[in-house]
Amino acid sequence: MSVDSVGAYATQTANAAADAAASLSSSQATGGTANTQLNESDFLSLLVAQMQDQDPTQPTDPTQFVTQLASFSQVSSMDSMQSSMNNLSSSMLASQVASGTSLIGQQIIASTTTAALTSGGTVTGAVTAPSSATSLQVAVTDSSGNAVSSFSVTPPSGGGTTEFTWNGLTSSGAAAPTGIYNFAVTAAGGGASTSLTPMFASTVSSVSVDPSTQALTLNTNAGSVPLSSVVQVQ
Repeated sequence: MSVDSVGAYATQTANAAADAAASLSSSQATGGTANTQLNESDFLSLLVAQMQDQDPTQPTDPTQFVTQLASFSQVSSMDSMQSSMNNLSSSMLASQVASGTSLIGQQIIASTTTAALTSGGTVTGAVTAPSSATSLQVAVTDSSGNAVSSFSVTPPSGGGTTEFTWNGLTSSGAAAPTGIYNFAVTAAGGGASTSLTPMFASTVSSVSVDPSTQALTLNTNAGSVPLSSVVQVQ
């Protein structure tokens, strides 16, 4: 190869590189915001320039082009898969919200520690006791954590689900004010005590979605209840 040929090749390569850089700069300027991602068009432009302007005295191994294409194809496929997963997640979320909205106005029974007391009313709940339980103790507190009442419940022999009712009275016998109360159930037996989560009925008024976890929450007259805590729809 003559000196002139080498010089011509160097000039051609420099021009090709400048054209590729200009092409990338143009594609990166979208709406005034720089785009640092290499798309398929940019990649193929660089690859064609590389093939056209390679040193003829030291041609690039063709397998390197194949490897580059395979690598980019793999990355492109992963991006496409991520987009598909995002679309699937959005579809599932929309379906979940639709299912939740169908519960608005319905009465549900859910595992929760809160229940609503109406004026002059009572609160009925249920709890599943272990087979070793010989007694159940229910403690009622107000929204500030102040003790309101407590009472004992006899569990079924051998364990199982049993109902209990708070008469709506404080420990002094006065009627408790209307509001939402907290319930803690403790099972005693076998020389040990176990905290249990009771179940209460409530009416769904609306639904909401946690933006960070996308978990669906049912807003009821007794407070917020995760959809996963619902055990029955009446």
